[in-house]
Amino acid sequence: MPAGLVFSPLHEVHVSAGAGFTDFAGWQMPVRYSSDLAEHHAIRTAAGIFDLSHMAELRVEGPEAAAFLDFALAGKLSAIAIGQAKYSLLLTAEAGIVDDLVVYRRGETDFLVVANAGNHAEALDALRARTGGFTVTVTDESDDTALIAVQGPNARAIVKAVEGIRFQGAAAAVPDAATHAAPDAATHPLDTLKYYWSVDAEYRGRDLFVARTGYTGEDGFELYVPVALAVSLWNDLVEAGEPFGLVPAGLASRDTLRLEAGMPLYGHELGLDTKPAQAGLGRVPNLAKGDFVGRAVLESEARPGSAADTARVLVGLVGEGKRAARADYEIFGPATSGAPAADAAAAGAAPIGAVTSGVLSPTLGFPIAMAYVDPAFAEPGTELTIDIRGKRFAFRVTTLPFYRRKRD
Repeated sequence: MPAGLVFSPLHEVHVSAGAGFTDFAGWQMPVRYSSDLAEHHAIRTAAGIFDLSHMAELRVEGPEAAAFLDFALAGKLSAIAIGQAKYSLLLTAEAGIVDDLVVYRRGETDFLVVANAGNHAEALDALRARTGGFTVTVTDESDDTALIAVQGPNARAIVKAVEGIRFQGAAAAVPDAATHAAPDAATHPLDTLKYYWSVDAEYRGRDLFVARTGYTGEDGFELYVPVALAVSLWNDLVEAGEPFGLVPAGLASRDTLRLEAGMPLYGHELGLDTKPAQAGLGRVPNLAKGDFVGRAVLESEARPGSAADTARVLVGLVGEGKRAARADYEIFGPATSGAPAADAAAAGAAPIGAVTSGVLSPTLGFPIAMAYVDPAFAEPGTELTIDIRGKRFAFRVTTLPFYRRKRD
C-alpha cells in the first residue's frame, strides 16, 4: 500500500467488492461500489452497510468525567443516562464550531466521544487542553476500533439475524417511558432500543457496542468492534443481510442521504466561523448549566442588537427541473428562471447567500440544497435564485429536513 495513506481495516474487503475509493481526511475510503443512485435507493427502501472506521473514538473516563464534558462541550452531558447518546458541539472560546460530536454514556464515569475524521486531531487536542482542574483522562481509542453502520428500514432485522452477536439481554434495553417498567425478558433488546440509545453485546467472545444512531435519515445501527474482528463482522452482516436487500454503500450515497435528511456536514454547513444558532443548532448549547467553553460569546450574541442579528443563517432550498445547485454557488433575490446571472450583476444586485451543499434528490426527484442566506431572506416560502453556471434558476426556502422517515 502507498506510504502516507491511511487504510481502513476493511480495505481489502472493499477492494474485493469492486469499490471505488476517495481520499477523505487522509483515509482511503470507498466512495461507491455500484452506483450512487442504487446505493442511495437501497438504503431508503431496504438497507445498506457502511465502513465508518475513519471516525475518531475518544474515551473520557474518571470521577469528574461528566462535569468535565459539561465544561468542554456545549450540551449538558451529565444529564444523560447510562446507555444514552447525545449530539453535542465542541466550541472555541469565540463559540465557533471545532466539531459536532455524538457522545455515549457508557457508565457513571465513562463516556465515548465520537468525532469526525477530519477533526480527529483538533477534537482530541481541544478535549485534552480542557482537562485542567478535572480528575479525568482522555484516551484515543481510534486505532483499536472499527465502526460499521447498517442503515435502512431492514437494519434491525439484519443485525438481529447475525448469529455471532450475543446481546446482554432485554434488561439492557430502555424501560417503558410511561411506566418505567423493564421490558419483557423474552423481547429482543433491539426491539425495545430507542433512537439515540445503545446496548452492549458480544461478538465472537469480544465486546461489541451497538448504538441505534446514524447519519442517513433512516433507522439504523452503528457497531463498534475491535479492529481484529472487523472483517468477520462485516462479512457476517453482509451474509445476514442478503435476504433483506442489504448492499455495501460508499461515501457518495452517504452524502446524498444526509443532505435529504437535513443533517449538517462539517466543512460545508459547519466550521470555525459558524456559530450554533446560525446553523440551526441554537438549542444544542445549554445555557442553564454552569460555565462552558464558548458560553460568554453565546450569551452576548443572544442579546438584541448584537452582530448575530445580521449573520447569515442556514436554510433549506428546493428547486424545479433537474439543475442542482452545488457548494459555493451564489444566491440572489428572485428573477426570471433561466435568465443570465450577469443581468443581476449589471443591475447592481449583490449575492444574499451561498450554497453549502446541493444535489438532485434521488428520493424526491427535484433539486435540494442547504445554504447560508441573509436573515431577511430566510423565511420559508421566500423565492430566491441561484447562479448555476451563468444562469439564474428559481429556488424556494423551505424548512429542514427535506425528507423525514417515520420513527417508532
